[in-house]
Amino acid sequence: MTITVVAALIQDRDTFLVCQRSLAGAFPGRWEFPGGKVESGEDLRAALRRELEEELGIAAEIGDELWRVKHQYPDGPSVRVIFFQVEEFAGSPENRVFEKIQWTPVNELPDMDFLEADQPLIELLGTGRVTGEKRTSGGEQELPPPTVSPR
Repeated sequence: MTITVVAALIQDRDTFLVCQRSLAGAFPGRWEFPGGKVESGEDLRAALRRELEEELGIAAEIGDELWRVKHQYPDGPSVRVIFFQVEEFAGSPENRVFEKIQWTPVNELPDMDFLEADQPLIELLGTGRVTGEKRTSGGEQELPPPTVSPR
């Protein structure tokens, strides 16, 4: 059985909002992009909006899908992670369930202990081939970065 998970790329200039998992749960202390499991019959974007409200207390506008990956954890679940850009949100992110949350420059992401399913995306973010920034559907013209609440 594969678990479907949605995750958000929330970008402010060259930084991304990342979260460190609780030391008491699964994959303790590992870093990830905010999000969570999709419930049965739930729309992907609705699931991500719900998760961001529960985890960070923000009301997010979910944008385009940016990346998806399927990963089998050894002695663990098979997950399909679907990453979306968050174009804007209301409220200031607050830590409701994580060990910590922080804005991290894109060039520092590879040095963090991210979950394995997130690592291919982090490599792409480092190359600039994938970003959380809003783009036209053709991807030819870059638009201004998403509007985000102040840190």
